[in-house]
Amino acid sequence: MRVRQVSVLLTCLCATAYFAHHAWHGRHGYLARQNFIERASLLDFEIKSLESVRAKLARDVALLSPEQPNPDLVEEIARDVLGYVDRHDKIIIVR
Repeated sequence: MRVRQVSVLLTCLCATAYFAHHAWHGRHGYLARQNFIERASLLDFEIKSLESVRAKLARDVALLSPEQPNPDLVEEIARDVLGYVDRHDKIIIVR
């Protein structure tokens, strides 16, 4: 009878150790949860930065509406993106 009790106890301890190990180190364990939380905070930061870029682009699109475009924004885009200059600008070429 004593051998049976010891074997049941050892089996229960081994099962508990097995499940405790996987609860800590497993694919869905505590350490994986911490990694997911850290990744989620990084993605939240990325979402906020992308939302600010989106808001700026939405503002630019609104200013470029075909009904009444903002002349300053049109000139800024022509200078930055297309490389246009005003006829009164002085251009200095450095060699």
